[in-house]
Amino acid sequence: MIKQIITFTLAVVMLVACTTVPITGRRQFSLVPDSQMMALSYDAYDQFLKENKLSNDAQATAMVKRTGQKIQKAVEQYMAQNNMTDQLQGFAWEFNLIQDDQVNAWAMAGGKTVVYTGLLPVAQNETGLAVVMGHEIAHAIAKHSSERMSQQLAQQFGGVTLQALSSTQPQVTQTLINTVYGVGSQVGLLKYGRTQESEADHLGLIFMAMAGYNPQEAIPFWERMQAKAGGASQPEFLSTHPSSETRISNLRRLMPEAQKYYRGN
Repeated sequence: MIKQIITFTLAVVMLVACTTVPITGRRQFSLVPDSQMMALSYDAYDQFLKENKLSNDAQATAMVKRTGQKIQKAVEQYMAQNNMTDQLQGFAWEFNLIQDDQVNAWAMAGGKTVVYTGLLPVAQNETGLAVVMGHEIAHAIAKHSSERMSQQLAQQFGGVTLQALSSTQPQVTQTLINTVYGVGSQVGLLKYGRTQESEADHLGLIFMAMAGYNPQEAIPFWERMQAKAGGASQPEFLSTHPSSETRISNLRRLMPEAQKYYRGN
């Protein structure tokens, strides 16, 4: 009987605590308020910037900021056109280039974004960079970090909210938080599932197209990443992503949709 009650309670919680991902319309489970997730990300981002070196390449830094701002504008435009502007409440967009040889980039809840200089040779140009930044910003727009944390709360703690867990088990809460936004010199972003990675590809393709970047360039970019991954070590950026063949196939399938949003610069 107790097991049935717990199962029913979890079912009710999961039914109530749902949000919808823009563009794909996928329903997702969420137990973490946006405001709380953003507060966590902002603290972690500030700490990361204190412990890592910003690039002194003014031209490359300007390109990262320009690309991010154009995608930000596209996101805001899409959300406004679809009556979803409220989902951007509390966003504090920021785009930084970090001096590091990693072939990597990431974005946190609230639009806090980082690109590593090691990614730039693979990107080759601003459009290649837009492919990556569109993808990473899409993770933030789709609230994938919140979704993954919520899944852990449901699996490990029976669907209790992060706030409730914080009041009763603060040490456990901190451990959970650290799996999403790690401590130390690197940000330990929680690994996304392949569904979320493919979803970020989809959203990112639309956002880059709306920002004036040719979405067709996403395919040669991922081909370059595939070639890079064929070396001695796979880029961290690709560690949990779908195979390059699957990704490119999906992008080709999505291209007609993306082209509808592309108007060029």
